Amino acid sequence: MNEILSYYETSDEAGRLQSGSGLLEKARTQEILLRVLPSPPARVLDVGGGPGEYAGWLAGLGYEVVLVDPVDRHLQQARRFPLHGFALGDARRLEFADASADAVLLLGPLYHLTESRDRQQALSEAMRVLRPGGVVAASAISRWASLLDSLTSGFVDDEKFWPVLERGMMEGQHRNDTGNALYFTSAYFHRPAELADELSEAGYRDVLVAGVEGPCWMAKNIDARWESAQKREQLLLFARRVQYEEAMQGCSLHLIATGRKRHDNEFRFIGSGKFMGRGRSAAGVSAAAVSARNLAEFERAVGI
Repeated sequence: MNEILSYYETSDEAGRLQSGSGLLEKARTQEILLRVLPSPPARVLDVGGGPGEYAGWLAGLGYEVVLVDPVDRHLQQARRFPLHGFALGDARRLEFADASADAVLLLGPLYHLTESRDRQQALSEAMRVLRPGGVVAASAISRWASLLDSLTSGFVDDEKFWPVLERGMMEGQHRNDTGNALYFTSAYFHRPAELADELSEAGYRDVLVAGVEGPCWMAKNIDARWESAQKREQLLLFARRVQYEEAMQGCSLHLIATGRKRHDNEFRFIGSGKFMGRGRSAAGVSAAAVSARNLAEFERAVGI
């Protein structure tokens, strides 16, 4: 963990979303969040929210946002936003009361908690602080992000990077021992179905995984395209079209899984006595299957 903290003390996380594929990542993440968040002034805990790009945006929309991050530099950078609170903290041990938030964002912790038990602990803590019916949005880095990024950026030609790439693809464990900060820091890279199952195992309902950027982050000259309203909308449209397609989700750099905490009076039986066991969504199908469906098919399955 010290290596990860050191990485963020020196990297420009505050500027990452302001250019290149970061522009697409930010816009698509905002779209996904608006689709699942309750209306303002709901209380949102942005856990691992970095320098506050999403927290500040949500505060501007009228949400009561508290930012939690383990990097003091990020908290200082985030103070430019009118947030409800700032806390130096760990996603695995949240200093908030039970059932005190309407939504929890985990837009970073799951890929820096490289052990499964730590990710489950973070998801359980988010569940604890959520009110019944509250929502969680958790992001992950795709298992194939490192391969695709290295091919498009050219650093696949660095032989020192090959062992890093190989382990990431085979095990999901990204360990940068090259000394080159461009190759990121320690992280875990998820398969889409694996991310869905982690939320379901933590007890979340209606789990759905979306590819954030799809393959659109590989488009040439994203900055120039973004300046054109027509070309910007074209990128966003294509990303939306494939966000639930199983064959395309791995092309995204990032994935976002959403789910909700069940209501106190919500039974775990649906229809004519069908049991909704672990790993089951509201449709009575596995979370992995839901993540791979087209959204329209999913909505028909749950009767929306």
